[in-house]
Amino acid sequence: MSRSRLGDILLKHGKIDRLQLDKLLKETRLGGGSLTSELVKQELFSENELVAFLARNYGCRVVEVPAVMPESAVITLPIELLRKNMLLPIGRTGHTLRLAVADPYDISGLDEIAFITGFKLDVAVAAESQLVAALDQLGQSDSHLQDVMDDLGAMNVEVVDTSDEELDGVELSAETEAAPVVRLVNLILLESIKRGASDIHLEPYEKVMRVRYRIDGVLHEIMRPQLGMREALVSRLKIMARLDISERRQPQDGRIKLRLSRSKTVDFRVSVLPTLFGEKVVMRLLDPSNLQLDMTKLGYESRSLGWLKEAIHRPYGMVLVTGPTGSGKTVSLYSAVGELNQPDINISTAEDPVEFNFMGINQVNVHAEVGLDFPAVLRSLLRQDPDVILVGEIRDYDTASIAIKAALTGHMVLATLHTNDAPSTMSRLINMGIEPFLAGSAINLITAQRLARRICADCITDEVIPDEALLEAGAVEHELSEYHPKHGIGCPTCNGTGYKGRTGIYQVMPVFDEIREAVYANKNTNVINAVAVRLGVQTLRMVAMDKVKKGEISLAECLRVTVLD
Repeated sequence: MSRSRLGDILLKHGKIDRLQLDKLLKETRLGGGSLTSELVKQELFSENELVAFLARNYGCRVVEVPAVMPESAVITLPIELLRKNMLLPIGRTGHTLRLAVADPYDISGLDEIAFITGFKLDVAVAAESQLVAALDQLGQSDSHLQDVMDDLGAMNVEVVDTSDEELDGVELSAETEAAPVVRLVNLILLESIKRGASDIHLEPYEKVMRVRYRIDGVLHEIMRPQLGMREALVSRLKIMARLDISERRQPQDGRIKLRLSRSKTVDFRVSVLPTLFGEKVVMRLLDPSNLQLDMTKLGYESRSLGWLKEAIHRPYGMVLVTGPTGSGKTVSLYSAVGELNQPDINISTAEDPVEFNFMGINQVNVHAEVGLDFPAVLRSLLRQDPDVILVGEIRDYDTASIAIKAALTGHMVLATLHTNDAPSTMSRLINMGIEPFLAGSAINLITAQRLARRICADCITDEVIPDEALLEAGAVEHELSEYHPKHGIGCPTCNGTGYKGRTGIYQVMPVFDEIREAVYANKNTNVINAVAVRLGVQTLRMVAMDKVKKGEISLAECLRVTVLD
């Protein structure tokens, strides 16, 4: 993106022609360099001419890097990140970070720095050769990493011991000797909480290691720690998760519980996977304070919410929540259970794993490796006099069969299933081996869902979208005048993305008599979908377009998370 921006500026001012630009871009791709360095290398500009041209057109000043070399306290970013974006922090005033850059049109690089630091940026142009020399000097400094770590400050977090095991001497020694690594790991974990991330990815490659956060469903690269720290970082996380640090050939799963204060703890579900260049670590954040259990605030339309509440308050039957991984199914199930959690109701769950624990609910962790799989847990739960049973996921015929029989014998069963939409859920169960008459009789309601990013409230503005684009996306022609599309232009609150937070898109399908008859007759998904729409059920795209109409989400986000029916 940045190369094309600079290339467009050069074309616009007649500094190069299209053939020259294509050649330059090809050379940068082959050599891995920058467009600015290639312009000087090909003698289309002298370095001073290029710096003056960029400063004049971008509207910023020129700086000499040796004259503004910063103190170490300003350098709080990984050297690899600075080299990748060819920039250098040269000072800080309040909440503004001053940067010397080789290419001020490298918007993606500047956005990355703004996102990581949370600062406003004051950009100046410097010669690339000066930046390279300065970054090489910083990279060779033995004290650079320690300076960075010292800048992080004391991280007052405590790893809560959730087992009776004690760390052995080797582990304790490794933890003590790697103080900078301990601080960096704490920084990664704390920043993920601060930024509202749902997952952390530590990914090793041949020449780099990167850390990414999934924020509002989208991955963002946060930093690139030095490659030599790879093993130490992974080992530190394994120690915290009570995993075997000597085992590097097998996947491992564990859990980290951080106590941030007397009243706040955050769990991290840790998964370690051996890859070609080392172990990849993915951590899922489980922050009870972020758990929204109020069904009215999840994003359901009023009629859909009424259908759902009516279905879960029946004395027996099944309610299924479907969607891909990361679509918020667990939150929907927990909100339904929270609605039902009363002193006179016995609620039991079978989960793999239990993500959040609740007072008044009997939760069971599935451990397939010791024979405690979903069918085994469900058989035991049925002997525990339950009123409501929550099944974390229906994965096979045995689990589905027991759950449906429970729903037909006086129990309310809540469960998740992986399908694309509500109508296809019936076909999925039948393909598992469930008889159509059992599926049709047991299921009260099916909801399919996705999560879409909300437009940032601080930078929301009107978006002009042609009627043809709205119609192509699924809008109804006679409703075009009702559309008031919005989008976010990017601001410090949303780190320049235009999005902040997420809302649910829900297709709620009660199993009406006509739908039940179609299931009994073993009709395909298209027929069931047509019947459901005729009876007033909205598809996922319809629900998403309604949110576009109201300005809750952008059209681009609607197209990203849903498909045309």
